[in-house]
Amino acid sequence: MIRFLRRSLPTLALLLWFSASALAEATTVCTLVVDAKSGASLLEDGDCDTRVTPASTFKVPLAVIGFDSGFLKDSNHPRLAFRPGDPDWGGAAWRQDNTPASWMRYSVVWYSQRITHALGTEVLGRYTRALAYGNADFSGDAGFDNGLDRAWIASSLAVSPREQTSFMRALVNDTLSVSKDAMAKTRALVEKRSVGPWTIHGKTGAAYPRKADRRFDYAHGWGWFVGWAEKDGRTIVFARLTKANERTKQSPGILTRDKFLAVWPKLMSKASR
Repeated sequence: MIRFLRRSLPTLALLLWFSASALAEATTVCTLVVDAKSGASLLEDGDCDTRVTPASTFKVPLAVIGFDSGFLKDSNHPRLAFRPGDPDWGGAAWRQDNTPASWMRYSVVWYSQRITHALGTEVLGRYTRALAYGNADFSGDAGFDNGLDRAWIASSLAVSPREQTSFMRALVNDTLSVSKDAMAKTRALVEKRSVGPWTIHGKTGAAYPRKADRRFDYAHGWGWFVGWAEKDGRTIVFARLTKANERTKQSPGILTRDKFLAVWPKLMSKASR
């Protein structure tokens, strides 16, 4: 019996490791890849039509709104100061002065809040409806009057992966109902990196749903990565949405981005068939 257990332990440990790995792997809710010029869907997998919180991917349309309204001037202006009481869970980068460029790079929540409070619910709603970005609902959590602080963070504002790609397609094609200058300045803010011959521009997003007692459900975070990719004069827009199966040390958005970039060559091979 003892010899049997000794022989079985390595196998049992391996099975437990595989089980834990399967649990840790986030569920991919939707992967959507669309040709920016034609609008043809090159790859679609999962539920791409249900709206969920946009989380920090909202910074891209918010930048468009900010530039078009005149609140944002260029990548370096306005430079806004951190104030005691501002959200600071993002680390040192959040506890310093920030510009539009650093706001987008470090996904600084309080900078977004400066923009939303300056523009107000009515203006934000009008812009997001014009941009066809989700439900354009900035009411916030029911009964809490916090829409300007967190409508886009697991609250009232919701968008589907298909709406994300439609917005991105209009952004890269200069067809949003805003100035071309606002679109160009926004595109310049979005982070880019190389994956083989492709240049991929994208924004992550992460948010945690609330439980019935309003505590955050850290085991089931939403993860987004949305943007566009360019190669040899061709542009493709994409959206990847995931739902975590357990709490992770890394942001669900970062994990979603890294996984998506790792499989990008395989996705492109599949999309070209």
